[in-house]
Amino acid sequence: MAANRFDIIVIGGGPAGVTAALRARELGASVALVEAGRLGGTCTNDGCVPTRVIAKAARLLRDTRQFADYGLEGEPPRLNFARLMANVQSTVYQMHEKKQLIHHLRSSGAEIFAESGPASFVDPHTITLGDGRRLEGDKFILCAGGRSRRLAFPGADLALTHADLWSLQSLPASVAIVGGAATGCQLASILSIFGARVHILELSPRLLRIEDEAVSSVIMDSFTRQGIDVITSIQGVEKLERGGAAGLTLTYGKDGQPRHLDVAAVILSSGWLGYLDPLNLPAAGVASERNYVVVDDYLRSSAEHIFAAGDINGKMMLVQSGAVEGRIAAENAVLGVGQPVDHSLVPHGGFTDPEYGSVGLAEYQAREAGLDYTVATVSYQDLDRAVIDNHTTGLCKLIVSTETHRILGAHIVGEQALESIHLVAGAMAAQMWVEQLADLQIAYPTFTAIVGLAARRIVHKLGAMPMAAEWVSLDRPSAEWEHSSL
Repeated sequence: MAANRFDIIVIGGGPAGVTAALRARELGASVALVEAGRLGGTCTNDGCVPTRVIAKAARLLRDTRQFADYGLEGEPPRLNFARLMANVQSTVYQMHEKKQLIHHLRSSGAEIFAESGPASFVDPHTITLGDGRRLEGDKFILCAGGRSRRLAFPGADLALTHADLWSLQSLPASVAIVGGAATGCQLASILSIFGARVHILELSPRLLRIEDEAVSSVIMDSFTRQGIDVITSIQGVEKLERGGAAGLTLTYGKDGQPRHLDVAAVILSSGWLGYLDPLNLPAAGVASERNYVVVDDYLRSSAEHIFAAGDINGKMMLVQSGAVEGRIAAENAVLGVGQPVDHSLVPHGGFTDPEYGSVGLAEYQAREAGLDYTVATVSYQDLDRAVIDNHTTGLCKLIVSTETHRILGAHIVGEQALESIHLVAGAMAAQMWVEQLADLQIAYPTFTAIVGLAARRIVHKLGAMPMAAEWVSLDRPSAEWEHSSL
């Protein structure tokens, strides 16, 4: 192999790219990993990791409100925002030290071109780096990640994105967050607990519009009770200007009329696009659509030797999914196309207050697919641990096939929801019947026990008896133990 020519060139050093590079090396390919900046990707550097740090601070601050209820006395703590931001950067550094990405990649035999500036295709098999070096590859895996969508309206340059938060030294007194999906809702919840006056604006009629309706309902009700100004069904942002009592005036459309908000800061959380601009994809014959690389089920682009994994293809923009795609892209690139990607079972959620977690189908998706299903919903008020901890806001919703008794989807919103949802994800991965989940002995008192309550309620609604051991090896639940057949 000639110098600076590789079997596989991976562009991007986030979860998808690092996983792809390591797997390609395991399979015996010569590998170069190219990263314009610092390894780790958006998640480690200015996404999930720093957001979780401030979410932890918000959760601790929230819990101080319960001190008196549990016999704890003393002055409640005050937020030192600058110190929190310093801890964010310290934690990001610790995460890099923990992961030791460069060490692991070099130990595997991969060659690393980090902080080399953006890569750009010269032709289908050649890229130039920002520092002028040229690399040639037989195959490529594009894992360049994504970037915040910048809305085009007058004054948009006055707004922040999530990446700008980590350089702030003081908490804005008031904030308008444009976008009510996962990131916008997390930031709204956190900043409100910190003491900011928060407005969250969303185009659709509900926040978290891709989640189950039950999740959206609980989050919106909780936000409103906490004093967050939830504004849905807006008709777009018209302009942002300096001025007003708080420093900025945001003008947006609502019910056919212009509305105004005076705030200290505006944060845009209105979408996440693939990071395509520097790549010069036309030179490689790679097609894109809506600012994402177009790929097939095998993560192969329109150029057969070029694959794309992670945020850049727009399929499932989550860390856990990016890592899976990176592995599959590497295997298909090195071994030959044969393994499709499947995102039908991806537990996910958000660190709002209350937090939420989901897996599988939302009820509206099951309904639109014409499936025959049954739903059971259990309130956190029915959960002993929630009463003990005085966190009774929330619910668990299970969606189960009436025909097969297998779980189609689950949605939990409430304390520790994002941890508890993994019990259902495991049950779905094992293709358990809901009767088996109902029979599972879950530790008491725990928040996860709400899954068992919902499963038992489903079993009752289905008119089925609890599972007997002799039926576990059968294809599907027999009608013999269903009350309807007696």
